[in-house]
Amino acid sequence: MTDDRYLKRTIVKEVVSSRYLPEGSRSLRIYLPPGYNEVLSYPVVYCQDGEQFFNFGRIATIANQLILDEGIEPFIIVGVEVDLKHRTAEYAPDGERHGTYVSFFGEELVPYIEGHYPVRRESESRILAGDSLGGSVSFHIALAYPNMFHQIISFSGAFYPVSQRIAERESDLSKLVLYMIVGLQETAFKADRGIFNFVEMNRDMRKILEDRGAQTIYGEHDGDHIWGFWQKFIPEALRTFLLTES
Repeated sequence: MTDDRYLKRTIVKEVVSSRYLPEGSRSLRIYLPPGYNEVLSYPVVYCQDGEQFFNFGRIATIANQLILDEGIEPFIIVGVEVDLKHRTAEYAPDGERHGTYVSFFGEELVPYIEGHYPVRRESESRILAGDSLGGSVSFHIALAYPNMFHQIISFSGAFYPVSQRIAERESDLSKLVLYMIVGLQETAFKADRGIFNFVEMNRDMRKILEDRGAQTIYGEHDGDHIWGFWQKFIPEALRTFLLTES
């Protein structure tokens, strides 16, 4: 049975204005940890596919459990919502809206959060998280803003050849730390760009990253390209970047 304490979640909905995005704004879901106090300061996790991370990943409930039971330092979660009609255009590096989304993220979203919530401003206190193309766009945001982000959680990252070529052009990725998992049953996933072997794709991307100095925490596990698989690894992914030595 789920502990009722885990279900007492504080989630605030916000809308941030944008001069980059065609719609002129973007909706957010923001999780505030137990005992939230504006006098304190918090690490922050930025999630692509924000609505799905909250609804299907149950990340707010998981965060409560980690903070209340495991002593992980309280943190804030920012879920950035996406219109699925434009998801590939924004998340894929060759998508027609990719550049505007990345600029929105680094130049509008992060300053908005840092201006309205007591989050820390060091790169060590910011984490990017995403599933599939959300993992890919998190990597590309980190490339675009290397002083802002270097910690990435990627669940079954859709690192298509275009992303691999972009990574190969980088000479030094030693600042990056990536938590990467992929499901062993993801060998013929039907994406909107065709059928792909996500296991091979992630193996290849891991090698490219490590050859350029990036650190990876990498795992291949029984599972498919679904939230039921990814949700199981959200606690471990969060611990990787948020659990500090006591």
